Amino acid sequence: MIDRLPNSRRDRRLARIALIGHASLLVLSGIAFATFLAPPAPAWLSTPANQRVAAFMFTFGGQTTVVLGAMAGICHAASRLGWRSALLIFGAAFSISLTAELTGTTTGYPFGPYSYTTQLGALIGGRVPFNIPTSWFFMLYGSLAICGRILRADDSGANKWRWAIGAALVLTAWDVSMDPAMVATTHWLWHLPPSDGSFVRGVFLSGFFYGMPLTNWLGWLLTGCIVARVMLAVVPPSRWASNVSPTTLPLVLYAVNGVFPILICAGRGMWWAVVLGAAAMAVPLMLALRVRKEGRSPVARDDFPARLGTTS
Repeated sequence: MIDRLPNSRRDRRLARIALIGHASLLVLSGIAFATFLAPPAPAWLSTPANQRVAAFMFTFGGQTTVVLGAMAGICHAASRLGWRSALLIFGAAFSISLTAELTGTTTGYPFGPYSYTTQLGALIGGRVPFNIPTSWFFMLYGSLAICGRILRADDSGANKWRWAIGAALVLTAWDVSMDPAMVATTHWLWHLPPSDGSFVRGVFLSGFFYGMPLTNWLGWLLTGCIVARVMLAVVPPSRWASNVSPTTLPLVLYAVNGVFPILICAGRGMWWAVVLGAAAMAVPLMLALRVRKEGRSPVARDDFPARLGTTS
């Protein structure tokens, strides 16, 4: 049975509004990066007025987009799980992923040698934009919601690890197109060592996929698994499956975040990133939607109706 929580209708409405803003900015930003922000820049963009607008959007656009995504996830979680659980899973995801990112940008482990530019906003510790661990939260929120439609929902320790691995795989599917897009737009940079002919460096630290090394995906899988497992310690699989997974908003939140990098990759002719990135994200989404269609997942009130403010 779905919990009837105080103010849950208000929280659902706030989550929908935040998601609409988040999705709109993602699509608009993706179109911009795929067209007039792709080199060579058009002449009209070099005027002083347009440069000021572009600078403003670079400074605040990405940060606003990510904050809206986090608001959508937190408010939705509050409506389904209560504010205490919502804030706990946000805090766990943010703090653990931030620790991993700070370690990664300092030591190169577990993702490989990389650094962030200032295009993603204010840097925590001078190294990691605040919206990076923020996005880890809402993408893992969507990933765990997908797992709740596909995987068995018992709360044993072994099953929590199965869920954590599944959520890490679903999360990492997002990075198939995201990393090439962000490297192409200089949101972050890889500092890969020159090849020395060794097997390990050749396999793990070569920029084999549009400049990205294999260590990056391995780091995503490891970090995503740990973060998801801690989130499952706060909200066990049975609660995800009964309260969160039957709803639509987490799936939409996950899906729309694939649009932005895929548009960028398409605009720059990185077709392998487009095809593989779209396929990687489509597989878990299609499995999740198929389970819902076949009625093998508990049905909850649809929290993302076609018309804002209505319920079924």
